[in-house]
Amino acid sequence: MTGPDRPARPSSLDPDIAARLKRSADGLVPAIAQQYDTGEVLMLGWMDDEALHRTLTTGRCTYWSRSRQEYWVKGDTSGHVQHVKSVALDCDADTLLVQVDQVGAACHTGDRTCFDSGLLPLRQ
Repeated sequence: MTGPDRPARPSSLDPDIAARLKRSADGLVPAIAQQYDTGEVLMLGWMDDEALHRTLTTGRCTYWSRSRQEYWVKGDTSGHVQHVKSVALDCDADTLLVQVDQVGAACHTGDRTCFDSGLLPLRQ
């Protein structure tokens, strides 16, 4: 499925996998990157069918940049590569869990993870 303003980009993703995915209106699926051996949650990116295909076939995480409207391979410019260990689809088929071996920082700020800027207070 794609949004009314965005035609589908061609993809080589296995049709059986593509048929299982539940995408957002703009044709994307959130992809959570997790360090495979520690369970540390590193970042959230977005994948369309082709980004998922590239991730599954190259062993490197490829995401769709919503702001730049282009594919980006994690680490191509920074050297902070994500080596894919496994990819899982959640029970609703609308979120991916990509277990990776992260080299260097996962966050564009240079931090190891995008989720270390402070906990929000809980009110009980």
